Amino acid sequence: MGRPEGKEKSAAPRRRALAAIRAACDAMAMGKAACVTDYRALAKARLPHFLFEYLDGGSYAEVTLNRNVADLESVALRQRVLRDVSNIDLSTKLFGQQWAMPVGLGPVGLSGLYARRGEVQAAKAAAAAGVPFALSTVSACSLGEVAASGHVPWYQLYFVKDRGFVADMIGRAKAAGCGALVLTVDLAVPGSRYRDYRAAGGGLRRMAQLIVRPEWLWDVGICGRPISLGNLETIVGRKAPLSDFQAWIHANFDPSVGWKDVEWVRKQWDGPLLIKGILDPDDARAAADSGADSIVVSNHGGRQLDGVSSTARALPRVAEVIGGKLPLLADGGVRSGLDVVRMLALGADFVLLGRAWAYALAAAGQQGVANVLKLIEAEMRVAMALTACTKVSEIDANIIDRDGG
Repeated sequence: MGRPEGKEKSAAPRRRALAAIRAACDAMAMGKAACVTDYRALAKARLPHFLFEYLDGGSYAEVTLNRNVADLESVALRQRVLRDVSNIDLSTKLFGQQWAMPVGLGPVGLSGLYARRGEVQAAKAAAAAGVPFALSTVSACSLGEVAASGHVPWYQLYFVKDRGFVADMIGRAKAAGCGALVLTVDLAVPGSRYRDYRAAGGGLRRMAQLIVRPEWLWDVGICGRPISLGNLETIVGRKAPLSDFQAWIHANFDPSVGWKDVEWVRKQWDGPLLIKGILDPDDARAAADSGADSIVVSNHGGRQLDGVSSTARALPRVAEVIGGKLPLLADGGVRSGLDVVRMLALGADFVLLGRAWAYALAAAGQQGVANVLKLIEAEMRVAMALTACTKVSEIDANIIDRDGG
């Protein structure tokens, strides 16, 4: 007798998922990871379950997480023909520095656990590609370790209740020579992330997730030691488990933060100050008035308030009220160089990658991040050529097909 029809149908999605993972693994083995989606499948196959869920998941039902991708994909562009696009220039100036393209690696928490000393590997890939790298406060590798690798990152800072710790981190960023301070303001309280909760657990449950990932266990769990929260070691200790990280987040993030606190940071930091986590036009005006040098339009990758607008929907509204007074950066849902061009057309001056580079890091370390950046660059060149843009400054709302899609 064959399988009952219901069981056959329920098994079909699992078979398709396994087939996709196998196909991506085979492609990567031949050096042919073609896109970010390939790297996501490879990351899922390599990372312990709890780490992949932390990286891949969003808050609540993941409505905003999915909107970020879908709304950006839905932006139709005007294809133009018979224009001279033989000389395309992706270079971009931001904060007085010339970058190879208007793309950077945005801050991703715990990315040092996705590959051996992961943030160091990502920083080296960014340096080689001529793009910035932003280090998260909740990184595995400390700011000092990453800076010593030869590529001084931008530093992403959270507000916590202990202002002494905040002031100390600003001081460390100054001492390291960080080119910018990215102040994330959309995490007064952590969002509820169901996938993290379901994947959590210690003891035998955690061990079972680790032993089925021997490559990661050797590369990161053994050879990647010490496994700690580098920038938080003075608070949680060098050998603190990840459960202590979650406890620290819930106990120390400050829901009383206001614009006066941004002004306090502004007084202590004389370099470029970016306010990250802006979606509302009124908040954008307040950020500009606070002395910020730039705004990052972001919903934290769909990991905070589920149901809020996607970045693609929020960005034009913010761009309208800012009116070119400050450079606008954006993240959320970017999975290709085509998506970068879409973000620029919607009003961004520069785009930060998040999961896109983290998937590649988890799959293939520094080489994976370097390859993703090459893919992004190549895809941008195609998109610019087919929309008749030869310079980044030519990418604007005029290339959007308002009647298409």
